[in-house]
Amino acid sequence: MKRREFITLIGGAAAVPFAARAQERERMRRIGVLLPAVADDTEFQARLAAFHQGLALLGWTIGRNVRIDTRWATPNAAEIRRHATELAALAPDVILAHAASTVGPLLQATRSVPIVFPVAVDPVGAGLVDSLARPGGNATGFMSVEYNIGGKWLELLKEIAPDMTRAAVLRDATQGAGTSQFAVIQAVAPSLRVDVSPLNMRDAGEIERGVAAFAQPSNGGLIVASGAAAQLHRDLIVTLAVRHKLPTVYYDRLFVAAGGLISYGPDFIDQYRRAAGYVDRILKGEKPADLPVQAPTKYELIINLKTAKALGLTVSPLLLARADEVIE
Repeated sequence: MKRREFITLIGGAAAVPFAARAQERERMRRIGVLLPAVADDTEFQARLAAFHQGLALLGWTIGRNVRIDTRWATPNAAEIRRHATELAALAPDVILAHAASTVGPLLQATRSVPIVFPVAVDPVGAGLVDSLARPGGNATGFMSVEYNIGGKWLELLKEIAPDMTRAAVLRDATQGAGTSQFAVIQAVAPSLRVDVSPLNMRDAGEIERGVAAFAQPSNGGLIVASGAAAQLHRDLIVTLAVRHKLPTVYYDRLFVAAGGLISYGPDFIDQYRRAAGYVDRILKGEKPADLPVQAPTKYELIINLKTAKALGLTVSPLLLARADEVIE
């Protein structure tokens, strides 16, 4: 063999492993996203953008080394189940799914595809994970509330509406989280001299009847506990609160953006950005079963001054100064 041919052969052989490594580094990975919202929902668009930003900061570029299949399933349970089944059948490398309303159907469809939830009210109670420290299955992610936040909701309601002596807690009684959040609020109520009572929200009719009946005496206020039912009936709840002149505290900025009075809860934009970190770790070989469910680290207070004016409320300068965002 001639010397030039030998050098060419050796050089080519050496290049093969290098090329293979480069190809492996740039191998296209697939991420599924399942959201219980419509595609033009600006709040969910912002959350999804934060997730994309988080991925980009970790070296993932759409079209180069990652492909993202986003399903806007709407809040409708049947549509969520359909999209969950279809997405699981595609067997992506990992799926990002918002809350138990989407993670639950996904877990029915697959026990092998890794799932990361940026938001979940009660992941253990909902059966999404075995425990917070050791999820144990193919799902992990981030909690949306800690139960003691219920006391803060009642304190805020009393602060923005000092004359309030009665509070109703709109909750989903079929979910353990709704019952637990009510229990915390009930425990705090005596110290604030407020009588609290639960209002269930199994369907729109029950919500309308319950809120209308509660609003008949004066000096009432509402707290909307977190959960899929509240999100499903968001516009109805906000409309009823304004119609019946009920000061209302919500758990999510979504409600205040839609015309609600005040919200206090986790910064979901931040949690979507953090969820990108878990997706990155899973794409690099870690297992959801070994990644602990994390609690919120950032909370935000949002106030709608236009709604406060419509309800005849004066928001104190002190409360305004504490707000992370004021909608006018």
